[in-house]
Amino acid sequence: MVRHIILWTLRPDLSEAEKQVVKRGIKQGLEGLTGVVPGLRSAVVHIDGRLDSSNADVMLDASLDSPEALMAYASHPAHVAVADECVRPFTAQRTCLDFEE
Repeated sequence: MVRHIILWTLRPDLSEAEKQVVKRGIKQGLEGLTGVVPGLRSAVVHIDGRLDSSNADVMLDASLDSPEALMAYASHPAHVAVADECVRPFTAQRTCLDFEE
């Protein structure tokens, strides 16, 4: 199994209200890919409970069947659409950690 962990920092020019809307959109979009993208076992997006010690705004914790499933996920049209519509336009920084369990 592969874990795919992403941390995003939202653009600083977004208001707090805009950030809340964006976070909900990211959560809905990415979590909705479970059952759509083959090999994606789970996708959980954390948007609430952020402590002041954090330096990221949103976290994706996804589990996939294999490294090949991760590669297929990255280019799957449904994932690309969510990334292009809900994530990339609103984020300033992305950090990724992929590993096998």
